[in-house]
Amino acid sequence: MNGPEIRELHAMEEFATASHLYAGIWGTGTTGPPVSAEVMRALSHAGNYVAGAYEDGRLVGASVAFFGDPIATTLHSHITGASMGRGIGLALKLHQRQWALARGLKRITWTYDPLIRRNAYFNLVKLGARPEEYLTSFYGAMDDAINGGDESDRVLTAWDLTAPTETPGPGNVSEELTGAVHALRNRAGRPETAPADAATVLVDLPDDIEGLRRQDPAAARDWRLAVRHTLGGLLAEGAQVIGFHDRRSYVVHRIPT
Repeated sequence: MNGPEIRELHAMEEFATASHLYAGIWGTGTTGPPVSAEVMRALSHAGNYVAGAYEDGRLVGASVAFFGDPIATTLHSHITGASMGRGIGLALKLHQRQWALARGLKRITWTYDPLIRRNAYFNLVKLGARPEEYLTSFYGAMDDAINGGDESDRVLTAWDLTAPTETPGPGNVSEELTGAVHALRNRAGRPETAPADAATVLVDLPDDIEGLRRQDPAAARDWRLAVRHTLGGLLAEGAQVIGFHDRRSYVVHRIPT
């Protein structure tokens, strides 16, 4: 099966369709989409990246990015939304990568919710990007269908475009797991923290944080605080996320001092 057609968007009608798509994905309604058609128009006109993915002439994904700091080296990907399960998100990111390389850029950054397992797996394993900084409540509380009123903790993640294009798999971190200990474990659906002085630390995630926000907001809040304290604390200390194990655990390595 051929993949989606990816192309830059330029017409106001295209931006309006992309804005409507975002509103549907995030459940915000058309009066409050994550990005408006007017903002996309301005970013595109100024030379930034606004692209859409099409299947049979229908828009099924879109991505918006703008030039970031350091100037002339970085593209910051603000939002990417796509229908799940058909490789559309990956196709958009690879198109974005080629667009950035054609302009002499060396890396792409973006933020994502560190509690969402599929996003962590996609970013770390399929793309080979790496978290660099933990940002507490970056956008404040977000009351859309995905965030469910939760605080918007994010990790700033960087994709090194100069690295080999072969993406790593979960097995690439298996050697690093020798002697690893859990600083945060998923214990029957609840977060359980423990002292962890090892060089390599595992940070588990909940099975389905989006469902938990709807069904048990208190438990979702516990997970938010536990990951903030554990993963956020490790990154603040200078530790590095080196992979994602078994589709559920960040693998974090402390740098010797």
